[in-house]
Amino acid sequence: MRAGARRPQGALAGRRCPLGLLRAVLVRRSESPSAAALRAPRSPPHVGPASPRPPRPAWSRGSRGRPTPRPAAADRRPARRLHPGRRLAVPALLRARMKKMSNIYESAANTLGIFNSPCLTKVELRVACKGISDRDALSKPDPCVILKMQSHGQWFEVDRTEVIRTCINPVYSKLFTVDFYFEEVQRLRFEVHDISSDHNGLKEAGFLGGMECTLGQIVSQRKLSKSLLKHGNTAGKSSITVIAEELSGNDDYIELAFNARKLDDKDFFSKSDPFLEIFRMNDDATQQLVHRTEVVMNNLSPAWKSFKVSVNSLCSGDPDRRLKCIVWDWDSNGKHDFIGEFASTFKEMRGAMEGKQVQWECINPKYKVKKKNYKNSGIVILNLCKVHKMHSFLDYIMGGCQIQFTVAIDFTASNGDPRNSCSLHYIHPYQPNEYLKALVAVGEICQDYDSDKMFPAFGFGARIPPEYTVSHDFAINFNEDNPECAGIQGVVEAYQSCLPKLQLYGPTNIAPIIQKVARSASEETNTQEASQYFILLILTDGVITDMADTREAIVHASHLPMSVIIVGVGNADFSDMQMLDGDDGILRSPKGEPVLRDIVQFVPFRNFKHASPAALAKSVLAEVPNQVVDYYNGKGIKPKCSSEMYESSRTLAP
Repeated sequence: MRAGARRPQGALAGRRCPLGLLRAVLVRRSESPSAAALRAPRSPPHVGPASPRPPRPAWSRGSRGRPTPRPAAADRRPARRLHPGRRLAVPALLRARMKKMSNIYESAANTLGIFNSPCLTKVELRVACKGISDRDALSKPDPCVILKMQSHGQWFEVDRTEVIRTCINPVYSKLFTVDFYFEEVQRLRFEVHDISSDHNGLKEAGFLGGMECTLGQIVSQRKLSKSLLKHGNTAGKSSITVIAEELSGNDDYIELAFNARKLDDKDFFSKSDPFLEIFRMNDDATQQLVHRTEVVMNNLSPAWKSFKVSVNSLCSGDPDRRLKCIVWDWDSNGKHDFIGEFASTFKEMRGAMEGKQVQWECINPKYKVKKKNYKNSGIVILNLCKVHKMHSFLDYIMGGCQIQFTVAIDFTASNGDPRNSCSLHYIHPYQPNEYLKALVAVGEICQDYDSDKMFPAFGFGARIPPEYTVSHDFAINFNEDNPECAGIQGVVEAYQSCLPKLQLYGPTNIAPIIQKVARSASEETNTQEASQYFILLILTDGVITDMADTREAIVHASHLPMSVIIVGVGNADFSDMQMLDGDDGILRSPKGEPVLRDIVQFVPFRNFKHASPAALAKSVLAEVPNQVVDYYNGKGIKPKCSSEMYESSRTLAP
């Protein structure tokens, strides 16, 4: 609300207790010194010269032209703050409730390690299985390992490996990267599923076994092997092995592209179907699979697709570490034929960085001993070796990248009459509703990464004045040219103010609001700088009715600097919403186009109804740092300026 604007009138005009309660409970607005201390480490210090504020998006609609100019900082109404020595003008009973809730929040924050427990290090987990038995005794399984992590008694999928076809002893090249917190018990669950080739979901996949442990157990033992337990906790002959390795400070990735010529033919009626495996030789004389290429069918001179692998994974940061490369002829029964092998180092591979080709003879040791005139089993050529500098989330934030936080609230009739205490939009004098809880929990985190703390806030699914036509992307402050609110407090005030003026209607369409934010994110791509990354928080009480348009909008937005967080409010059945998350397969548009990257996170609020606000915020924002890094690194966009304080030592030894 701007300076000089009138206070909201009507039934909600005098109800300031919910806002006061939220400000007292949440750390930034709290008078509690201990809670304030918790909050302090969350905002990274600014290092280096202050970067100018990037231009704000033009939130104009249609042909309305440019938005009204933003007022000067002195003309804006600052966010209301609690001053030392001042008490809220509330009854003693309410102050007691606020103090109790503040203590609960502080305790939960300490337990979760949200604010004062930085990640100690990152750990890479490698997975292999042995003796996996299929549900059908006449065939072999197509196993995939799903990694889940426990939070508040529930298991959430973190990542999954590739699917290895027709294999009972799979060794996976996909790595799991997890944050390790010394002071937390991080419970992990590894599930092995048989996933057929016609789908990638788990609903129809067969469960082959699971193993539970803690990250601390894996780290302390470095290599943990346990039996896979089936339903009913019955142990079979199958087992899983997890190897932990600390991720070093070198986060650079190397892009490699191999091809071969004149490989040995291992098939009678056709040519070989070759693929290449690269192994890293460890200090204890063991070997670790680094990458497995795709199979090129019926070709003795294959050209494999280029791939990226981290420096740490390839050689542990040591350019002289020995690498073992093996070429196989793929067979459908899983018994692949050995073609040949060769040894190399990353130091040798770097010869291809100057545009030169590096090549090796592919040798079969048995043929070399038995055959007198044996030369080789083919030639393997490295055409491309390129180092990609990988920047962290902090690199971009410290470089001046702003998080543009936008809110969209569901005002459809299914929420109920706001004047009724059963409504999801009911403003209780002492208890914030679920919309307010979710809004403040997520917004309080995001606002630390926005310098002016002005947030666009929209609504959808309501009839709005003065014509009372249905809109799915209206500004809740009713200023279409400038929908921004001053801080999260301003968003809450605009939400409270607009409720009596709206007619809740329908349907639940969220594609228009995604498209609106995507237009602003699209303008950002023209700068080719890491200036603004957009986060859209959608709060809704039901399953959306424009699923096809929403899928299309999300696929388009996956190419932009943008993430979408959806929080399901109320007790509706949100099972159909899970498909937007992309955790049960790859989200595709109605035309079949897949998302470029996973940008959607869906969470039902009821899972966190009795948890602290920090728990909800941690869940919905957990994927955002990686989404930011994936976008900018994928586009080759570097941070605008580097921070020496947080710059990792990433140079390779000569």
